[in-house]
Amino acid sequence: MVQQKSIVIKDIVNTFSLEVLAGEGNLNKKVTKSNARRPGLEFIKYLDFFPMEHIHVLGQNEIQYLVSLPDEERSNRVQNLIKYKPPCIIVTDGQGDLKYLTKYCTENTIPLLRTEEPNYEFIKKLDTYLIKRLAPEIAIHGVCVNVSGMGVLIRGDSGVGKSETAHSLIGRGHRLVADDIVVLKKLSPQTLLGTHNETNRELLSLRSIGLLNVVRAYGRNAFQDESRIALDIELTKWQDNSLYNELEVETKYKTYMDVKVPTMQIQLKPGRDVAGLIEAAVNNFYLKQEGYSAAEDFMRRIEESEN
Repeated sequence: MVQQKSIVIKDIVNTFSLEVLAGEGNLNKKVTKSNARRPGLEFIKYLDFFPMEHIHVLGQNEIQYLVSLPDEERSNRVQNLIKYKPPCIIVTDGQGDLKYLTKYCTENTIPLLRTEEPNYEFIKKLDTYLIKRLAPEIAIHGVCVNVSGMGVLIRGDSGVGKSETAHSLIGRGHRLVADDIVVLKKLSPQTLLGTHNETNRELLSLRSIGLLNVVRAYGRNAFQDESRIALDIELTKWQDNSLYNELEVETKYKTYMDVKVPTMQIQLKPGRDVAGLIEAAVNNFYLKQEGYSAAEDFMRRIEESEN
């Protein structure tokens, strides 16, 4: 089930070390929308599509515009923004002369915050933070590893060997992201991010061994906090006569929260190098992304040899 996420203003204040100028008693107000907004048309009374649930950020251009207005007109412009009660207002670039903003934010208990960071850089950081924190998410049973820079989701029945495969991949220089429970976050219609649930951070559960902290056992390079999911692999038990030596396997997809991820099956059998097959699948995926097909290359060579 997809969870609807929210954060409170206090989290943002603490994360970005923001100065609180007004509305300190309302820092537990929830934010549910990502992407901060810079008010422009709102200042000139164009409010038909006012994004009420978004954080509003004022930079040098907005503040200087307000300062240039006569007192009465400036008050009207600020009230156009304030009356729709955005979650909070953040002033960037360390802008001063904010008495008019402080007054109306205090009266309406809207947190007014300030940062010394430049507007563009701050909005970029804030948007990245909000998207990750507020992204719809689900938790699935599986293992997530980063193989050669690509996030791979490994699924399969309990006891099939997912964690052991991840351990073998770590031994080959790849990185664990999450074991047993993988949290998938939908960052965009095309992007899934795989991560841990904090409880299982850095931990790998191996049968007959128990819990293993991969960072303490193998160093920092054995673990990665998150990775974009590019490939989904299901480990299944070996089935006789079910595999064919096809030149090229048709790409199939697994859908998570309406995001399609290329998927494939790897059947298990004693002696099969599963970690090596996953590496091969990742390398082959990279080549396909670059427009290369080994099957097409092979057929071209045959045609050339016949001419």
